[in-house]
Amino acid sequence: MQRPKVAKKFPGPNAEKILRRDRRLISPSYTRSYPAVIESGEGCWVWDVDGNKFLDFNAGIAVCSTGHCHPEVVAAITKQAAKLIHMSGTDYYYPQQVELAESLVDAVPGAAAKKVFFCNSGAESVEAAAKLARHVQNRPYFIAFYGAFHGRTMGALSLTASKNVQKSRFGPLLSGIFHVPYAYCYRCAYHLEYPSCEFECVKYIENQVMRTVAPPEETAAIVVEPVQGEGGYIVPPRMFFDELARVARQHGILLVFDEVQCGMGRTGRMWAADHFDAVPDIFAVAKGIASGMPLGATVARADLMTWPPGAHASTFGGNPVACAAALTTIALLEEELIANAARMGAFMMDHMREWPQRIPQVGQVRGLGLMIAIELVRDPDTREPAPELRDRVVQMAFERGLLVLGAGDNSVRLCPPLIITREQCAFAMETLEECLIIK
Repeated sequence: MQRPKVAKKFPGPNAEKILRRDRRLISPSYTRSYPAVIESGEGCWVWDVDGNKFLDFNAGIAVCSTGHCHPEVVAAITKQAAKLIHMSGTDYYYPQQVELAESLVDAVPGAAAKKVFFCNSGAESVEAAAKLARHVQNRPYFIAFYGAFHGRTMGALSLTASKNVQKSRFGPLLSGIFHVPYAYCYRCAYHLEYPSCEFECVKYIENQVMRTVAPPEETAAIVVEPVQGEGGYIVPPRMFFDELARVARQHGILLVFDEVQCGMGRTGRMWAADHFDAVPDIFAVAKGIASGMPLGATVARADLMTWPPGAHASTFGGNPVACAAALTTIALLEEELIANAARMGAFMMDHMREWPQRIPQVGQVRGLGLMIAIELVRDPDTREPAPELRDRVVQMAFERGLLVLGAGDNSVRLCPPLIITREQCAFAMETLEECLIIK
């Protein structure tokens, strides 16, 4: 296998020049974990402006599902860009939008007819889902979850409950949103154990939230990530979704799944919902849908997507170039990459499953497919989070040529391109284990 090639000192001279200009010109609101100034990419590898070569286990935050600059995706983009880049799907028709919508509705679970709204990002797809839910239900309230990340635009941010810095000084936000604890069994908010807990996290919605602040007949939707992303790659038990669906059906509440990070083959199935045999009413989709081109989609039952012309739109959403990239991406996912995500994820989980018994600072390793988290703790008995250790591991991995990021307060996330090989996975695990042992 190829190996990373990195200098002993970061940032390099060319990167330092860019960083100085960046500090002068670019918003400081971005979160950069290390001084990587990326110039090019191919497959699972990226190069910075000083020639350092890194193995990318981020995939642009789960975006580059087919790897960097996949030749078939590049060819589709190039061909479409030479023919038509933009006319605005808000006012004109595109064949590419119809073709992509057909692919999406065929892929989304559930027998009911569906329709698609195209936008540019995950936050926009969540915004559209929330607006649609309120419009069709004519109800004001939403239930969402602590730890959730749904985006940073005002509506999506109102549903988000990840880190306080994301909301600080932006209030008042959208009213009528009530957050409840997620099914984070490793850190149960009710200090119970699964399965004897009998899903107190769902009972709390029924017995507390709906009885006090969000009357069920006035609640439009429950918005949930099937696998929490920024919250720490948390995988709930299957029955959690059965119980949520029961509550939603009982009260005529819509179930909205945010599959922005966990969808598009990331978990070894096309949708994380597929692992739980769950069929939500509305899907929010983005990130891995177009291999790096900006594209989001909101997929809903056709009987729900009845809002009139002008109720919601997007100038750039679903432009022909992004749609061409998405159509090729979906074909590659269905042909081989979803299966590869399942195989490589199982390979890594088999190797790392015993880390908590062997490495005291590893509290839990969890995930589905190529959406894996390593949660780090100060003490395995108290489970006290170790955010400083997590940050050191991320930095040490970077210095060894492996790009990873954090998730939640104290977890390392692994979300490589779905084309990742067994040898590359082995290198990543070897590197991370070395970082964890050195500490």
